Amino acid sequence: MIAILGAGSLGRLWAATLPAGQVAFVPRPGQAPAPVCYRFQPIDGESGSTIIPWLQPGQSPDLLLVTTKAGNTLEALKAALPSIAKQTPIVLFQNGLGSQQQVTETWPDRPVLAASTTEGANRPAPGLTVHAGRGTTWVGALNPAGDPSVEWVAQQLASSGLMVHPEHDILARLWQKLVINAGINAFTAILDCPNGEILTQPFYLQWIAPLCEEISRLLPAAGQPQQAPEDLRETIEAVARKTAANTSSMRADVKAGRTTEIDFINGYLARLGHQHGIPVQVNQMLAEQVQQLN
Repeated sequence: MIAILGAGSLGRLWAATLPAGQVAFVPRPGQAPAPVCYRFQPIDGESGSTIIPWLQPGQSPDLLLVTTKAGNTLEALKAALPSIAKQTPIVLFQNGLGSQQQVTETWPDRPVLAASTTEGANRPAPGLTVHAGRGTTWVGALNPAGDPSVEWVAQQLASSGLMVHPEHDILARLWQKLVINAGINAFTAILDCPNGEILTQPFYLQWIAPLCEEISRLLPAAGQPQQAPEDLRETIEAVARKTAANTSSMRADVKAGRTTEIDFINGYLARLGHQHGIPVQVNQMLAEQVQQLN
């Protein structure tokens, strides 16, 4: 049994693609017992009805996927973990960085892993989840307790039919995605536009070069290989062009009135800069502007 904590777009994507009858959502305190019912639209083929039960008292999952928003992860796990065996691997799917460290520091003896995914999923209408873009998922251990589980967890996730790889340096993968999110998401939220449209906007063109300079200086401070600002910008803009029509999760959160994950993306980079005495005015500005949108 695979349990999923977080019934948003990504959680529903995994629930719909993993083998039927082997998945359950983890209820929050006071959550209704009725199963989660929705239509799932795969990339290929017709949409179909999906019914996912809630994990019942006494059920012990073999694996826990955590697909909550970064800011909700710690509290959600505090509520869920008392009823889940200590040897059960926990896989964190959160954007950005910071929430993963909170989890490993709070539960150092539990096997904690992280996943970095480029799978796209959204919910364009109530009761409908769309697999919006085929991608790849990498999974790796965040602490020594998680190391023995990496290959097995990757095999379990691959039973979904999605592309999954074990990754020995998952932190590097998380940093790669953080850089891309830092260069796209805040701009799409502030400018209220799809990913590709930021590339011609004066606000983006004004700030992307100094943003990449900040990130380039931050990487060695975080123990990551330094990259030239020009290379960072090229990577960011390649993804923006590839996903030109997509709405970022941050823009979607702002439009829906939800709290964004800015504190774990540009906000995380700003805090890192302050810790190491590295100027981070652009990251700080972007974080504050998105926070004002909320």
